[in-house]
Amino acid sequence: MRTHRRTVAALAAIGINAARDLYRTVPSDTVRVAALVEISAAAAALARTVVKLRHLDPDLIAPHVSDRTDLRAVLGRGRWLPTMVRHVPALTAGPVELVAPSVRRRVARRKAGGQLPLFVDGDR
Repeated sequence: MRTHRRTVAALAAIGINAARDLYRTVPSDTVRVAALVEISAAAAALARTVVKLRHLDPDLIAPHVSDRTDLRAVLGRGRWLPTMVRHVPALTAGPVELVAPSVRRRVARRKAGGQLPLFVDGDR
């Protein structure tokens, strides 16, 4: 499980570093906060969309995040609290190795006469 947390942290580091750069380079506090709100809202909306479309169980995601309270708040099943202000340590955004399972799907195409072909693409 520790490896998954490191992978998640490395992936999140890219976005966190971008948010930190924005924080350091934008001189206006109002514009800075507005941009950070837009970024976090877009990221939360994407997370909620993936959870909804893929029917993911938040309890299976929880071991991969650093704080379950954030998970519930992002997914819309909780509330942001005043105590949720904390330091987010800077992470180094280096190469992240993701091993995606290879999925091969076999597609059989039917001819107009209804007879199946002798060979399916890739079986010759």
